[in-house]
Amino acid sequence: MTNKEPYLSLYKILGFYPDNIKLYEQAFIHRSISSLQYGKRSNNERLEFLGDAVLDAIIADLVYKHFPNKREGFLTNTRSKIVQRESLNNIALELGIDKKVTSMPYATTHHKYMYGNALEALIGAIYLDQGYRCCCQFVEKHIIDKYISLDKLASQEVNFKSRLLEWGQKTKLHIEFDLIETFTDEEGSPVFQTSVSLEGTPLGIGIGSTKKESQQLAAKTVIQKIHKDKDVQILIENLKQQSTDTSYTKGEEIEKPQQDDFTE
Repeated sequence: MTNKEPYLSLYKILGFYPDNIKLYEQAFIHRSISSLQYGKRSNNERLEFLGDAVLDAIIADLVYKHFPNKREGFLTNTRSKIVQRESLNNIALELGIDKKVTSMPYATTHHKYMYGNALEALIGAIYLDQGYRCCCQFVEKHIIDKYISLDKLASQEVNFKSRLLEWGQKTKLHIEFDLIETFTDEEGSPVFQTSVSLEGTPLGIGIGSTKKESQQLAAKTVIQKIHKDKDVQILIENLKQQSTDTSYTKGEEIEKPQQDDFTE
């Protein structure tokens, strides 16, 4: 270990010394300042993708065990409150990840959840370096135990439908909720299925024991796609451009909305 400082600074965040420190260094490289490495541009986006999936699995496991008598809709909503962009960003700041991320100066303005994304990339690095069990220990000890009360969080209401509709108003894109099916399950309980469309294009479906729950789950699915699905993001940009072109034709000017207008 020729240079101990990077290992010591990571130990303060992780609680252990990494084996492959290059993974962690990559986890803190924002795409705005990607480095040329092995003929390819290297940043934390691939690690973020991996860490996002690993974190979802870990949180699902923790929530499932903590609330043994709760139904799927409740568990899904509780998990989503933990892994939403704003929550992860705040936790990343508490951990001091903002001091380790390298980016261009403008990036913090245009990518306001950059540090939360870096936290997901860090979890991806831990998974590749130390394995799933170590990831679980890190999330539980350094995130859940320190910064999140599962019981308190579960009692907080997150209105995904309202957030999605507000986003639609800001971006001047029409969002529609349609109840497409109702039926009863094997136990005779009602089941509602709601679809969400963006300018007529179906983007998500939610299934719940009430109409409201199905709407919330459908809206949550669409919000996740808006943040993470590249095809949906391209669709949105095309719809924005069409809206802008139409307004110019009518002699009206539309202010272009920011990329992140709501938290997940």
